[in-house]
Amino acid sequence: MWDVEFRWLQTGISIRHADTVDVKFEAAVEGDPKYERVVALYHPDLLELSRETKHPLTDAWCLKLAALHLKEMIETGEDMEKTLVSVHLEDMRRHAKQVSQAA
Repeated sequence: MWDVEFRWLQTGISIRHADTVDVKFEAAVEGDPKYERVVALYHPDLLELSRETKHPLTDAWCLKLAALHLKEMIETGEDMEKTLVSVHLEDMRRHAKQVSQAA
């Protein structure tokens, strides 16, 4: 069982001069010390995805996309050694489908 906490969401330009929306989580297997994971969503890709899906680009939507990516990382072990993970557009498309299906 994993324990994951959302910490913050902010534009990457303000903290690392990147055109992203960064979503920070702290995560660990329950009972272990938590470590940070920042999921970076490239802003131009978010705009394209928003146009494609006709979903407004909101903080809540970005948080859901990032959370689904972190869930996938935990399930597959992929990129778990990285503190900062950039999400590719195709991955965001897949996560957006999951969000819309859950709605």
